[in-house]
Amino acid sequence: MIGSLPDDISLGPVRLRVADRARATAWLERILGLHPLEPSEGRSRHGTERGVPLVELREVAGLRPVPRRGLLGLYHYALLLPSRADLARFVVHLDERGERFGSSDHLFSEALYLTDPDGLTVEVYADRPRETWVYKDGEVVGTLDPLDLESLVRAAGETRWQGVPAGTRLGHMHFYVGDLAAAERFYVHGLGFRVSTRVYPGALFAAAGGYHHHVGLNVWAAHQPVAGPADAGLDSWALVIPSEPEHAAIAGRMAAHGAPLERAGTASLARDPWGIAVRITAD
Repeated sequence: MIGSLPDDISLGPVRLRVADRARATAWLERILGLHPLEPSEGRSRHGTERGVPLVELREVAGLRPVPRRGLLGLYHYALLLPSRADLARFVVHLDERGERFGSSDHLFSEALYLTDPDGLTVEVYADRPRETWVYKDGEVVGTLDPLDLESLVRAAGETRWQGVPAGTRLGHMHFYVGDLAAAERFYVHGLGFRVSTRVYPGALFAAAGGYHHHVGLNVWAAHQPVAGPADAGLDSWALVIPSEPEHAAIAGRMAAHGAPLERAGTASLARDPWGIAVRITAD
């Protein structure tokens, strides 16, 4: 059944491979404001001060940085801040650090975009209240309008950025794929997300629980090769589901679509047609 994931799924952490873990760690802490956590399975872990992991790093010496034109695989991972005021304080922090960033008003959210030392893109964003989201023909309406940075900065108040606040979480993943129809079969018919919007040319957004998107898919780099083990990039991302019956339901759907799950410790692993790996775990 299409769109059969439960409403209360969550994402994260994202697992990345980087050329220099010390360099990547310094950037995550100094720029994004992530806190160091206890390492696990040979990976360094970084997240909130309350111990919620958001990003895990695996070092592979000699990895190629992501080219500006992109590679099939990770487009960006996105950290969702709890409030607009938090995003405003982050903007002030970036300005003080002299860190370059892009920005966009998506109507349902306000977003900043940064590039890490390996060329990987990170979105940091805050949602607008759900009751203000606009819909057309049952799909959420999104924009790529310029972000009103002056208005955003005013929301910072007198409080300064102290690193990612409690409640920060992995909001969504966005991927470069080679074909939207094949991607829809995997992420919607297989994993069970529901299409939330097709408003952006060459892109498809999908989500659970009526969210604007947990997964973004686009063909904007369809002519590029797939990111491989010699490229900095994504090892895997995590889909956390509330119970084991939902896990079994995903396994059945994926098998029916020719993508049976692999066992990966206590999790299951599924790979889309471009090798993008998702770890499926029960909460």
